[in-house]
Amino acid sequence: QVQLVESGGGLVQTGGSLRLSCAASGSTFSINAMAWYRQAPGKQRELVAHINSGGIAIYADTVKGRFTIPRDNAKNTVYLQMNSLKPEDTAVYYCNVEVIPKGYWGQGTQVTVSS
Repeated sequence: QVQLVESGGGLVQTGGSLRLSCAASGSTFSINAMAWYRQAPGKQRELVAHINSGGIAIYADTVKGRFTIPRDNAKNTVYLQMNSLKPEDTAVYYCNVEVIPKGYWGQGTQVTVSS
């Protein structure tokens, strides 16, 4: 089993920055990919950023150039650095960690960007 604890959400103005953290504990010896998703009210959950075990990252087109997804393997932690935030980034953000063959979800953290 893997437990995930997210932190770092909050309220920020347009153009501001936030950094989300997701720390994994438990059976973390075989963590593979790590990712961030988000879900806005009335919308489906969508992939924001994904990083594999080799450090290769991919991003949704809507966040490219503004968000990055660094990971610290020694701390079993993945981050989401969010810059130049826009009101349309407002959502609950969830981390997802793949420990083959299962994926685990964090509890979600609210990010609200005011205009």
